[in-house]
Amino acid sequence: MNQRQKQNYHVPQQCAGWTLAALLRRVRPELSWSQARRLIHHRHVQVNGNLCVDDARRLKAGDVVAVWREPLARPVQPEDIPILYQDQYLVVVDKPAGVTTVRHPEERRWPRRRRQLQPTLDEMLLEILFGASGRKGQPSAQSRNTVVGRLKQKRFVRRRIYPVHRLDRDTSGLMVFALRPEVQQKLIQMFRKHQIHRVYVALVLGRVEAQTFRSYLVRDRGDGLRGSSQQPGQGQLAVTHVRPLEYLPGYTLLECRLETGRTHQIRIHLAEAGHRVCGEKIYTHPLGGKPSADPSGALRQMLHAAQLGFQHPITGEELLFESPMPADMRRLIETLRQQPPQV
Repeated sequence: MNQRQKQNYHVPQQCAGWTLAALLRRVRPELSWSQARRLIHHRHVQVNGNLCVDDARRLKAGDVVAVWREPLARPVQPEDIPILYQDQYLVVVDKPAGVTTVRHPEERRWPRRRRQLQPTLDEMLLEILFGASGRKGQPSAQSRNTVVGRLKQKRFVRRRIYPVHRLDRDTSGLMVFALRPEVQQKLIQMFRKHQIHRVYVALVLGRVEAQTFRSYLVRDRGDGLRGSSQQPGQGQLAVTHVRPLEYLPGYTLLECRLETGRTHQIRIHLAEAGHRVCGEKIYTHPLGGKPSADPSGALRQMLHAAQLGFQHPITGEELLFESPMPADMRRLIETLRQQPPQV
């Protein structure tokens, strides 16, 4: 898709708090209420780059609403989430792009019907493992033959999923969730002590050599974005090791190994070095610089959590998981390979 197939609308201050349907009627006055809702329900609308099918979604000033001519891909469903490992303590999944890991705090009080329009990864895992209700009773067909399913039949019910770390909505790849609170705490400590092996692959603009990015990240680097602090002693240490896997005309396919795990660490380090991740919508430039052009055509950030390894916090078993690049990333790389070399 190219930019002419969608129209962007920036939400002004006077429309803060409006519903998505109301905003569409303001910017597209030819639409009736039913037509505006139909556009949303039929997957024509994004908010800040993410598909939204909730016509009652409240908007904030500065939000960007995109209306596409053609419908976008359907939201992620439980059957789209591969489970690579599970026991009574934890579960490892291969997260598809396009789904939020956990619900934002302001959304937790939403009615169940509204939350079901766009469920989060942990909510869908609850359904996969324990059935739609997550309560005692007959296990779902998907979980009947699993370890957790057999435990459920013995009435050892685990009705919660405990998040340990996050992946951004548009980042795909490997994640671990705990099934008991004590396991959650053990895994969180392992992440804090950098005892978790994590490797990502990223497709970025420009030619990148093997190197290590080291900086101190703060919530606001000076322009409202997370980024590296220019003041000594501020922020949290973030270390990312990168090495090129393949050079493409105008792009590099990178392996990124995390030594630390700060929020948006890879995306920030690469953007501040002038190598924006393809499809990146937030971190597009260093502080004080102008956003770099992204002619790749990527519809989401091309970042994938490809390896996840750790020692099982209860059994001590060494676990290592690998996830192949998703189809959209492979297709884009193949397209870029066909481009003529840059001179």
